[in-house]
Amino acid sequence: MLIPVILSGGVGSRLWPLSREHYPKQLLPLVGNNTLLQNTVMRLEPLADKSAPLMICNETHRFLVAEQLRSIGISPTRIILEPVGRNTAPAVAVAALTALAVDSQAVLLVLPADHIIANAATFCEAVTAGLPLAQANYLVTFGIVPNRPETGYGYINAVDAIEDTKALSVERFVEKPDIETAQQYVSSGKYYWNSGMFLFKASQYLKELEQFEPDIVGACRVAVDNALEDQYFLRLDEAAFKSSPSDSIDYAVMENTNAAVVIPLDAGWNDVGAWSSLWEVSEQDNDSNVILGDVLTENVHNSYLRAEYRLLAAIGIENMTIVETADAVLVAHKDHVQDVKQIVTRLKSEKRSEVELHRKVYRPWGCYETIDTEERFQVKRITVNPGASLSLQKHYHRSEHWVVVKGTARITHGDETFIISENQSTYIPLGVKHRLENPGKLPLEIIEVQSGSYLGEDDIVRYEDVYGRNGLKSSS
Repeated sequence: MLIPVILSGGVGSRLWPLSREHYPKQLLPLVGNNTLLQNTVMRLEPLADKSAPLMICNETHRFLVAEQLRSIGISPTRIILEPVGRNTAPAVAVAALTALAVDSQAVLLVLPADHIIANAATFCEAVTAGLPLAQANYLVTFGIVPNRPETGYGYINAVDAIEDTKALSVERFVEKPDIETAQQYVSSGKYYWNSGMFLFKASQYLKELEQFEPDIVGACRVAVDNALEDQYFLRLDEAAFKSSPSDSIDYAVMENTNAAVVIPLDAGWNDVGAWSSLWEVSEQDNDSNVILGDVLTENVHNSYLRAEYRLLAAIGIENMTIVETADAVLVAHKDHVQDVKQIVTRLKSEKRSEVELHRKVYRPWGCYETIDTEERFQVKRITVNPGASLSLQKHYHRSEHWVVVKGTARITHGDETFIISENQSTYIPLGVKHRLENPGKLPLEIIEVQSGSYLGEDDIVRYEDVYGRNGLKSSS
């Protein structure tokens, strides 16, 4: 059985301000209408001999991942929740252990959720070509045929062809080179970009990992054995998984094993690792500009311009990246977009919310958007999906006024439950148990005005929650 393993744990900091820790790039529709995660799953459709995907993500993204799969009609085998990030080697180890519980001969197709592959048919052909090798206990990776010298990728040096296959023996993996070395690699025709995509038997991967990094396997076994099942989520044991060393598949296994082979892949691959990469794969106008949203230009060339909320006007510039969101604007020369990560690091050190959240924050029941905030009050626009419900909760430090602007709301207020409709309102005093529900068939929208001494999202005590968040302190 072929089991796709989709790794969705990254945060995509180089695509800030669009990509944030709580809404990273793989969950965004960066090219086209579907998100990168959805496209990753959908391009597997031609592979007939496959099961439903096994997803790996962190706790924060679990409902977003589940909803994005549901919206394209995909039911995952399981969504494994990492309590902390430990890189790809432990992530795939827990996937392998989970898969082996279902099929002792399971073959894993390991794919990052945030890559673009223009030619899905060619990609699926490469996977099909790699299956016999994986079943023969080779560890298959896919090397991207380079079309330019690139200093942002690691490379795979491949030599002898494997008889009667499309694969080559791996001589060595090399780190990101300088530009002169990269030019030599490309000219030689013996080097490929390291894509981070793999194909191997679950049992063989664990065997190799046990040989080189036994502590990872030991910690992951305990994490899976003590995991808790919650609907289709599998919550790894936090203490055990935290104890695992953090390492990549490349360092832990592929650079050490004698069983590594590479299949060259030329299918329009891009890891969307920076705004310049997104400019490359997006549709450009006659001036080589990518323009998205409400944008006006005059004498602008070779630029990426994206407006999410407001009018963006640009005059007399070239080779620029300008991205506007509700709470932040990025302006960067295309040659320096890799340095966006330095801005994110500064935001983290200053504990700025812009590194984690957008003004619009998605929850399993819908979303909320902060409209205005001051020291002792905050205004939000809350949207509740049809049939959805917020938790039964109370706050110690704030009261709330709710005004319905669209739809119908069912309100729990202490021991009382009642209905309010458009242009009606209610008041929730500090310390009173309450719940907001949407009993209708259309989205419910309310304006919430919070007032009090502390307005942080962790001022929540939950008593009941249909999404299994009882006892957690986070947003509604």
